[in-house]
Amino acid sequence: MKNLNQVQNPYHDDKVIDACSIFGIMATSGRCFSGEGIIRAIANMHDRGNGLGGGFAVYGLYPEYADHYAFHIMYLSGQGKAEVETFLKQRFYVAMAEEVPTQATSAIVNPPLVWRYFLEVDPRECDGQSPDDYVVERVMEINTGIKDAFVFSSGKNMAVFKGVGYPEEIAEYFCLEQYQGYLWTAHGRFPTNTPGWWGGAHPFCILDWTVVHNGEISSYGTNRRYLEQFGYLCTMQTDTEVVAYAVDLLMRKHKLPVEIAARVLAAPLWSEIERRPPAEQNLLRTLRQVYGSLLLNGPFTVIIAHQGEMVGLTDRIRLRPLTVGEKDDMLYLSSEESAIRLICPDLDRAWIPAGGQPIVGRLGEPLKPQLIAAGEEIALKC
Repeated sequence: MKNLNQVQNPYHDDKVIDACSIFGIMATSGRCFSGEGIIRAIANMHDRGNGLGGGFAVYGLYPEYADHYAFHIMYLSGQGKAEVETFLKQRFYVAMAEEVPTQATSAIVNPPLVWRYFLEVDPRECDGQSPDDYVVERVMEINTGIKDAFVFSSGKNMAVFKGVGYPEEIAEYFCLEQYQGYLWTAHGRFPTNTPGWWGGAHPFCILDWTVVHNGEISSYGTNRRYLEQFGYLCTMQTDTEVVAYAVDLLMRKHKLPVEIAARVLAAPLWSEIERRPPAEQNLLRTLRQVYGSLLLNGPFTVIIAHQGEMVGLTDRIRLRPLTVGEKDDMLYLSSEESAIRLICPDLDRAWIPAGGQPIVGRLGEPLKPQLIAAGEEIALKC
C-alpha cells in the first residue's frame, strides 16, 4: 500500500507537481507592524508547498543596531561555530552575538544551531573596497571555506529566518510574532529539482537584498558561471540563489534602476524588441548583449526586497502567478489574491500585472505600477 502522506494527488503520478507560495507586504509610510498578517496569509497557501522549506525576510526589525551588518548563521557542528567566530573576530568588530531565540515546535525536527552577530567593518580592512563589497567577500569566504557553517542573512536592520518546515511552522519556531518590521516577505517551498534543506529554503539573501521565488530557473548554470566572474559563489544548492546575486550585481554594483534590471532578468522577446521605437530597440539589444548570461530562463515569479523597496516581477510570458493589492499605504504581492484578502478584505484595488513588468513599492512614494499594454511605448532611461 502507498504511503498516503507522500502521495499528494489523486492520479497516482510518480511525480507530484505543485508550486511554491510567495507573499510580500510593505508599508510605504515606513511604519512597522507585526508579522501576524503575513504569517496568516502564507499559511492560507499551505497546499502550495510540501513542508520542505519555509521562510521570512523582515526589514526594520533591528533599530538598535541599524548601522551594523546583521549576520544570521546556521551551524551544523560546534567546530563550524568555533571557526566562524574566530574568523569574525579577526575580520570585524563584533558589537553583539547571541543565539537567535527559538521555541520548541513539534514539526521542526533536528534544526541547526542559528546565531546572529551584529558587525562593524573597519575601513582599514577594506583595502580600497566599499564596506558592502568587503562583506560580500567575507560571506563567500565563510560559505565556501568553513565546513558546517552558512551565512544566510547579512544586511543592515533586516534579517532572514528560514528552515525546513511549512512557513507557519518556521514562524512559530523563530518566534516571529515578537518582531516588528515595515516590510515582510514570505515563502512556502515545494522543491522540484533541488534538495529540501535548511540552507536551501527561501528567502535568499546577500547584504540587504532578499529574493523569494516561485518557479524554476533553467538558466541556473549559465547564470552561476557568469556571476562567478564577479566573485559570487553559489553554495546553497538551489537555483534561486543566482537571482539574489544578480540583483546585487545589477542594482547595487552596476547601479541600474529596477526598470532596467527587470529588462535584463525578464528580457522582452526579440519579436517584441523589433516593434519598439529605434532608441528603445538599441537599449534593449545592448542589455541583451551585455547581460545575456543573466537572462532568467524558465517560469518564475520573484519578490525582490531591500531597504526601502519591494519589487514583484514575473517571467516575460507570465508562467507563474502574481497578484497585487493596495490599501492606503500598504502594498501586497502574492501568489494568490485570496491570501491578500484574508488579511485585508477591503482593498482599494487589486490587479494582475503584465508579464515581465516590475511592480515597485518604495518608502515615501505612492505605488507606480509598471502597467504596459501590448505595443505601448515605454520610456527606459539608464
